[in-house]
Amino acid sequence: MNAENNKRNLSMLMDFYELTMANGYYVKGFKDRWVVFDMFYRSNPDNGGFVISAGLEQLIDYIENLSFTEEDIAYLRSRSMFDEGFLNYLSDFHFRGTIEAVPEGTIVYPYMPIVTVTAPAIDAQLIETMLLLTINHQSLIATKANRICRQAGTSLVMEFGARRAQGPDAAILGARACYIGGAGATATVAADQLYGVKAVGTMAHSWVQFFDSEYEAFKAYAEIYPGDCTLLIDTYDIMNSGAVNAVRVAKEVLEPAGYRLKGVRIDSGDLAYFSKKLRKYLDDNGCEDCIIVVSNSIDEWLLSSLNMQGAKINSYGVGERMITAKSDPVFGGVYKLAAVRQDDGTFAPRIKISENPEKITNPGKKTLWRIYSNVTGYGYCDVLTLDDELIVDGEDFEVKCPEKPWKDITLTDFHAEKLMVTIFDEGKLVYKKPTLNEIREHVKKQLNETVWIEEQRLQNPHIHYTDLSVKLFNLKESLLESNHKE
Repeated sequence: MNAENNKRNLSMLMDFYELTMANGYYVKGFKDRWVVFDMFYRSNPDNGGFVISAGLEQLIDYIENLSFTEEDIAYLRSRSMFDEGFLNYLSDFHFRGTIEAVPEGTIVYPYMPIVTVTAPAIDAQLIETMLLLTINHQSLIATKANRICRQAGTSLVMEFGARRAQGPDAAILGARACYIGGAGATATVAADQLYGVKAVGTMAHSWVQFFDSEYEAFKAYAEIYPGDCTLLIDTYDIMNSGAVNAVRVAKEVLEPAGYRLKGVRIDSGDLAYFSKKLRKYLDDNGCEDCIIVVSNSIDEWLLSSLNMQGAKINSYGVGERMITAKSDPVFGGVYKLAAVRQDDGTFAPRIKISENPEKITNPGKKTLWRIYSNVTGYGYCDVLTLDDELIVDGEDFEVKCPEKPWKDITLTDFHAEKLMVTIFDEGKLVYKKPTLNEIREHVKKQLNETVWIEEQRLQNPHIHYTDLSVKLFNLKESLLESNHKE
């Protein structure tokens, strides 16, 4: 991780309105007025059943290094918009608030908070863009990668997307997110260097074209990398040239030296058809252990089709459709004010009202719970309560579903878990960051043990609801009613 410590100053990566509002809070004497913001999203990408939360580690790094340089202050002063006292305040700025979040790799659902910030208004406002950027991007890519990996089953998925990613950070952090989602390797060397995601790769078509013949290209590669020889066989003709020369190199170069041909890769053509023809040809020529690797615009839908066709594929190189989440490339996480602390120390709830019902926020300082069935062990809903409420195992608990408010719902025979943990406590990092492999295993464990298989369907997945306690539901209704009267 040493290379990662050469950090850029990202403190000024923010929307300008964060600065104008922060300056306004300072000028009006509110720099020490604490507020609560929730970061959440409203719909699952690709109409899926859930999202894999990711990006928390990068948010932590940002918060720890958040400061403003002399050059930053000089730029802001040049805009002639900001109070000099505010600029002096920024020159010695450090984050003072408390951040709670679901651990990275947690399965999350619409409307449940992923990150909650309780902080002075200036602090909470200034981190908005980077908070959303880090969580939105990696959550989107990790979720897309998991959709693809679930369809690949036990076959290895390799991330091949850097050259199609939207910039260097998207390539490197996208590879990290893909690994969290289930990909087993990456083509991006920096992702291996920084995060330990194993970098893999063999050759491009240019290697084959460079030599006078395909056989000479394969022979040269096998001589250099005899213990890890995978050959790209579709430069000219998959079956009549590539496969023939690959087997010839296996017999003439590798096996006499005590090695085996590790794999062949195709990057074009009918992947299902050629994989089956290749498997038979390789088996008939004593290369039963040679794996078949494919690439070429692969996503979860193509994988589903390949499975249906009985394709004989051992590993997939997946590029732009995973690293960009091409089918649904925007994750709509939002950051909304939920409460403002009053002079007596209590937090007064705030609500955003919209003509679009799905954009009405859940007010107040809240606690997030996941409810698990004592019969199956699976999570069957999440519940938001006000922060002074408790859900006690063994005691029935009444909730309201915002989508179905007419239903009376009582939770029975369950156990409840608080999902959010404290990351920063009044500016101090108190959270031990898990390793990337621990995050990845956290995802696997949930999908295997606590997430219904019906939620993991590609199409029409079961809906996991985020319900409200009766107390929170009534508070929300009262705020809606009082604002309606005004």
